[in-house]
Amino acid sequence: MKRNILRVVWIIPNVFFYLMTLSLTVWIYINFEGLQEINRLLVYIIFNILFLFVSILGSIRINKWIKEGKL
Repeated sequence: MKRNILRVVWIIPNVFFYLMTLSLTVWIYINFEGLQEINRLLVYIIFNILFLFVSILGSIRINKWIKEGKL
């Protein structure tokens, strides 16, 4: 039972990171021209890539822990 709770505690923030990445992507798409005008498009794209990178690394870590039996 404790491992199931631990899995949920680690998986929920990871899912939120994926949702944040998706919503930031949609927001960037909607505000593309405005971000270009104020020269902030590159900053938001880099943040989006970093959020995606954190999400993927979190998924890999959780998967590794589950396979090792730690989670």
